[in-house]
Amino acid sequence: MAKKKIRFEEGSGNVFADLGLKDSDELFARAQIGFCVHKIVSDKKLKQKDIGAVLGIAQSDVSHLMNGHYSRFTTDKLLDFLKRLDRKVTIRIAQHKVGEPYQEISLAS
Repeated sequence: MAKKKIRFEEGSGNVFADLGLKDSDELFARAQIGFCVHKIVSDKKLKQKDIGAVLGIAQSDVSHLMNGHYSRFTTDKLLDFLKRLDRKVTIRIAQHKVGEPYQEISLAS
């Protein structure tokens, strides 16, 4: 039996841009920051009501956060969550090089 060739297209690194969504850079940044918040609170193994107390939000908003609905929060709010989680945020501005993403967010241990 012959193998069927699978057709694919390489993504840009920003799934929101690949989908043609408006404000894709903003959505991508929020998703990256939101994922960092999600990882930190998941690692702490807190209950949703405790996460809400730490972040200063209602349990229903914690549910949205933990389900990856990061677009429900502004970038500023997500950055505030990191501050409440005792994290330092560093922004570095550099010249863009062809082929690399415009935004890069990493979570240090």
